[in-house]
Formats: sequence, structure tokens, C-alpha cells
Amino acid sequence: MSVSRREAAMSLAAGTLALAAKPGRAASQAAAAPKPTTLWYRQPAATWTEALPIGNGRLGAMIFGGTTQERLQLNESTLWAGQPYDPVNPEAKAALPQVRALIFAGRIAEAEALANQTLMAKPLSQMPYQMLGDLILDFPDLGATHLYHRELDLDSAMATTRFDAGGVSHLRQVVASPTDQVVAIRLSTTGAGKLDVDIGLRSPQRDVQIAADGPTGLLMTGRNGASKGIDGNLRFAARLSTQVEGGRTTHAPDGRLHIRGAKAVTLFIAMATSYKGFADISGDPIATTAAILSKARARSFATIAADTAAAHQRLFRRVAIDLGATPAAALPTDERIAASQTSDDPALAALYFDYARYLLIASSRPGGQPANLQGLWTDSLNPPWGSKYTININTQMNYWPSQPTALGECVTPLVEMVRDLAITGARTARTMYGARGWIAHHNTDLWRATAPIDGAQFGLWPTGGAWLCTHLWDHYDYNRDPAYLASIYPLMAGAARFFLDTLQRDPATGYLVTNPSMSPENPHGHGGTLCAGPTMDMAILRDLFDQTIQAATILNMDAALVSEIRAARANLAPYRIGRQGQLQEWQQDWDADAPEQNHRHVSHLYGLHPSRQITPDATPDLAAAARRTLEIRGDRATGWATAWRINLWARLRQGDHAHDILRFLLGPERTYPNMFDAHPPFQIDGNFGGAAGMVEMLMDSHGDLIDLLPALPRAWPTGHITGLRARNRCGVDIKWRDGRLDQAMLRPERAGNRTLRLDGQSRTLSLKAGMPVTLTSKDFL
Repeated sequence: MSVSRREAAMSLAAGTLALAAKPGRAASQAAAAPKPTTLWYRQPAATWTEALPIGNGRLGAMIFGGTTQERLQLNESTLWAGQPYDPVNPEAKAALPQVRALIFAGRIAEAEALANQTLMAKPLSQMPYQMLGDLILDFPDLGATHLYHRELDLDSAMATTRFDAGGVSHLRQVVASPTDQVVAIRLSTTGAGKLDVDIGLRSPQRDVQIAADGPTGLLMTGRNGASKGIDGNLRFAARLSTQVEGGRTTHAPDGRLHIRGAKAVTLFIAMATSYKGFADISGDPIATTAAILSKARARSFATIAADTAAAHQRLFRRVAIDLGATPAAALPTDERIAASQTSDDPALAALYFDYARYLLIASSRPGGQPANLQGLWTDSLNPPWGSKYTININTQMNYWPSQPTALGECVTPLVEMVRDLAITGARTARTMYGARGWIAHHNTDLWRATAPIDGAQFGLWPTGGAWLCTHLWDHYDYNRDPAYLASIYPLMAGAARFFLDTLQRDPATGYLVTNPSMSPENPHGHGGTLCAGPTMDMAILRDLFDQTIQAATILNMDAALVSEIRAARANLAPYRIGRQGQLQEWQQDWDADAPEQNHRHVSHLYGLHPSRQITPDATPDLAAAARRTLEIRGDRATGWATAWRINLWARLRQGDHAHDILRFLLGPERTYPNMFDAHPPFQIDGNFGGAAGMVEMLMDSHGDLIDLLPALPRAWPTGHITGLRARNRCGVDIKWRDGRLDQAMLRPERAGNRTLRLDGQSRTLSLKAGMPVTLTSKDFL
């Protein structure tokens, strides 16, 4: 029998206090047990995927929690390789008609070979996101340590390490402040203990210089590296300042700061690059970091930490979840993950959900860059897949949980990136396709490159930008702000114009299709991956066209364009059901011929999720075909692909099946000890996709319809979630007991009708803004 997470925490706290009362137990350990929203461990991190992340949207750090040596691995969101560049292949426009003709003729291998020669970007790869460096803290003559505890409090956004050594209790606290724009570290001791620490900065970047910055600081400067023939031209700086209480500070010949005999030490780190925009790198990181530190070091760590917690909690505390708890909730996080496949631990799923929201707040704030493949954190100059923005699923998945978990502000960096892409993508549309509007293929980077990369078999996919436009629309649909809609409409209309100019008439069917394209990133067994009109493209274009028409209608503009879009929309190739009973991935019934029957991508199911073109109610035949596709494709995949499957099964209202996949995602094969998603290697989209799937199990909204508990699994018989957000600015709290709705509260911010659905029964209410309404299961009888 499970209990609430609060009750489990109280039980664990009682046990901790009992242990602390034993003779010889250090007073520092007589604290309450970690909160349910805390990751905690009994030992320091041995690897990067055991370290704990903090971030303020621009600055990030991974804290290892070492005792004699502590490492903070540092990131700054604009530190990427290279410099502004235009990768469009000058041969592309002339070769495009021949590639299209070869694809329509079924000569796929020839088309792919020609495309690789003439259409692909130069260079063939984009620029990677990169680490800035490390802060290394060495503690000489510390001696043996015991009573070790390391944690990340998701509610206060603070990482803490505490232990005893030589009769002295040590406390180390780290935050990344969004208001002061510093990483702040507090090192302190209790009693008569003194603190000795050697402080150094290091970086694998080029032209690195480290110098004293006044009597108690350090300044590290350097330049980013080249990649794929694009020279590095970004300058960066990391500036460190210290506040020492009761000790002395000296600059050592090895370039480090030596502090001896201190009672406590506070460190502030400011980081910046010369990046000002995708075409402007004229910033002054040395001046920027100096200005930041001049303000931050006038404030105490306690004040900065309190302001950090307050800024974080304004977002994080909007949503609360409780799925119940079992004795497994009393274990350290790494032990819970290791045991998750054999023991019932619903509170681990709740922690995973909260962690995803924490990570999104930490890696995507207004004024910063969007969350990339690794969010904000990488320890490499060449991370997996460049830690770029892969926009054939991964970047989009990063933002799936943002709107329903009331983190709309975190979408702002994504919106701003799309504004940039509309500029660089217009150049690509014009010079590569001879088209109006704009395009982005399957990847982009800090420099907003939009040409196809990696190889025709991976990158010659034209609908990445169109998919991003659906996120622009979603941000409107949840908030219904006409001023925002007017600001994004040109981006949506530009994406639509590109396809109006480039869609091709399929000679075999007469439908309008994309060509060249592919179904990411799946070979179809007929000469490669290239094709015309894959199912995913057609589904994305239906959404793009429909949403652009809706936006133009709301704004009362562009009647001629709307007419043109309507005509093209009516001629897009339809969904097809294949000989296996599956939803076809391609226009041809090639699914059974594909060499990878368990392929990680399920691109052709876009219409089921994240779109709602396919539903069990409105399109039961297509929903059944989508289910058959999932049965063929299988449940076990890479981290993000596993997460996508959770969402898909939830949309089919198969809660137990969705939960089985979620449980696999939470296990050690797909989740690292620090709860980062194990693709493997680490990709953050699995964390975000998993959280989005949990929302889909508990609530779904479309237009003004709100579906309550559409896929509640039996594993969560009793629980509650508060603060969810439905479309059209409506808050939703849900409480259930014994597998049935106990109470749902709607908190509308706009007046209007909302239709509530529960177990197939509907109820339409006329709501007034600011007037909450409570319903129970009896209201649906």
C-alpha cells in the first residue's frame, strides 16, 4: 500500500533523527530527511552523469560533490565552436530538379548520391556546443571524511554537499542566480574548524590565459575553437571573485588562489562570450563579467541564494504532483533508479516529473538560448551530435511539457530562435530552392544554420522549421494573446509560403507532396531514405497550413494567402493504411520492407502525437493503424524515442501500457544516476518527453476541450496534480482516489465555454474569468 510522498518523507526524517541521537553521531546530520523534491546520494559523483546540474538559463554548472577536491564543470550557453557562416551549397538550386525527378522515378540511390554531391551544406556538419572549463577546489590536509551527504533541492535550486572531517562539519552550497547572473558557491565550517582551499580555473579551449584579478580574484580568458573548417572567433571570459571570512588569501605561482585559515569562503563566477547574435560577435566578455561581479560581490551568499530560490519557485511551484510513495522513496536516488525495475516506486516517477521541470527552468529562460540536445550542460568540445538543435524531434520534445506544466516563459528562447531562423532560412529558401518564405532542415546551431547537413540520408528533410511553427501556435493557443499572435504570424506565413512554392505534384497520385524529403531518419529499403511526401511531412503541413489560416483569420488579414493555403491544403497526400494494418510511413506501402523494423523514430505517428489529427474518437481507423504501428515498432528504444512512445500510448488511452514504458525509461538502462536521460549517451529530450507523457496520462487539452485522467494507470490508484494548464488560459487541478476522479478544479483566466471529458462522458460549462469551478465524478453521470 502506498502513502503520500509527504508521509514517506516524515517517516524517513524520523529515522534520520533517531540515528542522529545515537552517541557519536554528528550534529550536522540531525537534520530532516531530504524533501520529496530532492535528489540525494551517499557518495560524491565518480562520473559526469552522477554530478548534479544547476543553471540559470545562461550559465550552467555540474557539481561533483568531491571532498578533498571539488569540481564544478562550467557552461555558458553561447559558447559554441565557429563563427557566423553561410553553409548553403551553391550547386543546390541547379541540381534540385534532377534530384526530384530521380525520386519520382523511384531511382532513390541515384537521387541520394546526386544530393550528397550537390545539395548538402558546406561544411557538411554544423558547429558544436562546447564546455567553457572547470572550477577546481582543492582542500589540503582535509583528512578522512564521514557522514557524507550530497543533494540537489529541486525546489530551492541549490546543490549541497555536507560531511565531517577531523571533527569539523563542512557545508558546501551552490546556486546559479538568474538575477545576479553568477554561479555562487558558499564553503563553510562549524565549530572551531578552519577552512583551507586552493582555487583554480582551467579550460580546454584555445588561447586560454589565467591571471590574477585583484587580490582575491581570478580572470580566465580565451577563444573558441574551429570546427569543420569554420574558424573560431568567439572570445570568452570567466571571472572569479571571493569573499573570505576570517582567513588570508594569496596568489600562488601556479595561478591559483590559496586561502588559509578561513571560517567561510564565498565564490562568485561570472561568464560571458562576445556573442550578441547569430551575425554579431562584437561583445566584450571582459567588461561584461566585470560589471556583473561588481554588483554581485556587494551582496551576501544568503541574499543571492534566497533571490535565486524565489525566482525559481515562481515557476517551479506552479505545479505539484503526488502519486503516492512506498518504502523505496526512502532510498538515495541512485539506489532507487537501480531498483526501479523490481520495486514499486511511484514517487520516483513524480521526482522524474519534477526534475524535468527543474531542468527546463534551469536551461531555458527568457534572454537566453533554447535548451539544446544536452540542455545547458556538456563537458566536451565535441559532444554527441554536437549537442545542437536537432529539429526533426529532439528540440521540439524539449518543449513538450512547457505549456501544460505552466512554464510558458521557458518557451521564449525557442520563439526567439525561430525568429532568427526565419532570417537565415529565407536565405536558404531563396538560394537553394528559389522560393519565398523560409526553411530549416533537420538541425541548427548557435549561428542558425539552415542548410541540410550530415548527409542526404539524414538531413535532406525540409519540414523542421514548419514543425517549430506549431510551437509558436501552441504558445498562442495556451495564452490567446493577440499581440503575440501578430508578432509570430509573419513567421508562420513565411514557412507556409515556402511550401506553396516548393510542393510538387506527384505524377503517380496527383497529390501535392514534398520532394526531396525523407521520414526521419529511417531507411525504407528501396535504395535509401529519400522519398516524396512522407507521412510526417504531410501531417506537419496540415498543422502549419491550418494554424496559419486560423492566425490570419483571427488577425483579419492576408485573405489572398489564406485562399492559396486552403487550395494547397486540400491537395496534400492523405494518410494511408498499409497491408499490415499499419499507418503507412511513406506514400508507398514500404513499411514491411524497411530494414529497421524497431527503428527509434516513429515520425509517421506525428498525427497522433504531438498533433491531434488522429484520435480514437474522430478517426478510429487511423488510431487503430497507429496502434498497429506501435506494436510492430516495439516499446524499447533510445531514451527520447522511449519517451515519445509513452505519449503515443497515452493518446491511445492505454495508461497501463504507457506506464510500463515509463517504468523502463526510469530504469538504469535509460536513466543515469543523476536522473539525466541515458539515450545513451545523455540527451535531455528523454527527460522532457517523459514528463510530457506523464501529463498526457493525467490531462489533455485541445481547443476548449479538457480530457481528465484519459490514461490513468492502475499503478497510480490515488494521487493528485495541481497547477496544470489547459489551452485558453485555464488552470486545472486533479485529485483521484482508487482509480477514479475525486475532484477536478478549473481556474479559468478567460471567460468562455470549456468542455470536460471523463471516461467518455462530456460536460460543457460556461466559465467566468477568475471564478474557479469544482467538479466530481458524479457531475459526469
